[in-house]
Amino acid sequence: MPKQFLSLTGDGKTMLQLVVECILPLLPIENIYIATNQMYKALVKEQLPQLDERNILCEPVPRNTAPCIGVGATHIVKHFGDALMLVLPSDHLIESQEKFLKAVKSACRAALVENTLVTIGIKPERPETGYGYIKYNTNNQIGEAYPVDKFIEKPDLERAKQYLDFGGYLWNSGMFIWKASSILNAIEEFLSEIFAGLMRIRSALATPNEEDILQREFSLMEAQSIDYGIMEKSPYVYTVPGEFGWDDVGSWLATERIQGTDEEGNVLAGNVLAVNTYNCILQGNEKLIAAVGLKDIVVVDTEDATLICSRGETEHIRQILSKLKESGRERYL
Repeated sequence: MPKQFLSLTGDGKTMLQLVVECILPLLPIENIYIATNQMYKALVKEQLPQLDERNILCEPVPRNTAPCIGVGATHIVKHFGDALMLVLPSDHLIESQEKFLKAVKSACRAALVENTLVTIGIKPERPETGYGYIKYNTNNQIGEAYPVDKFIEKPDLERAKQYLDFGGYLWNSGMFIWKASSILNAIEEFLSEIFAGLMRIRSALATPNEEDILQREFSLMEAQSIDYGIMEKSPYVYTVPGEFGWDDVGSWLATERIQGTDEEGNVLAGNVLAVNTYNCILQGNEKLIAAVGLKDIVVVDTEDATLICSRGETEHIRQILSKLKESGRERYL
């Protein structure tokens, strides 16, 4: 399953459940929407039974984040008017709810300014090469929000070390706060064809043709990320630095940060026995995993598939997904 539907923290709660739980002190469940692919609707309902089914916005086809966020904005305008809109990835972990909500409230205050688009950046803890970065300056700030100079793609290790030493750089978390009108104005300016489709979807909301119009218009939109399509182009982008124990769990190696390791540097979960095994991640369920003499290996065992990978190759796991599609074994996806 996609990682947002997995429990990785030892408390039995999935990443999706944890992010919803994290923001419930800020707003009621009826004000929360989940945007997801149609194939995951049943999983969302199962994991969030308290959420009204009408608040699950299903994408008929994948179109990246800009069309998805745009559809969310049209629903918010329809039901709440020009409300503040908080966009959160459902596959990230947040350690301190209190510090997170403090950062969100600071971002909300800045987002009240007309057309302002605010992102929450994460103060770097290490020279991370797996995240994008945000460069900001301290001129003309709005409260605790700073103007963004530019967004930077994932750097190599040397540049990541420089960013950490220089200061003024944050990890790009993919968390956004803005008024619904602000993001729709930006989409109209920079992604006009997507905006036209959103307006046709908006006009069909709460009508018998809603699903058909969404299917048609969304499918016609170009796949575009909110970062590249809007945030890198708008002159009204600000960032609020956050320090609340954030992790996007980008690979299986992140489980070491989340769950911690034993004296041999291993992360063991499930029915696992390890002898003379070091710096390994061994994840299973009821079936016994017996490891002898292993080093720097990742093993993840599920009901229908087993992953075996060198620690140094975890970033290439996505290539397996492509090979499964090419070989007609989509049932494992």
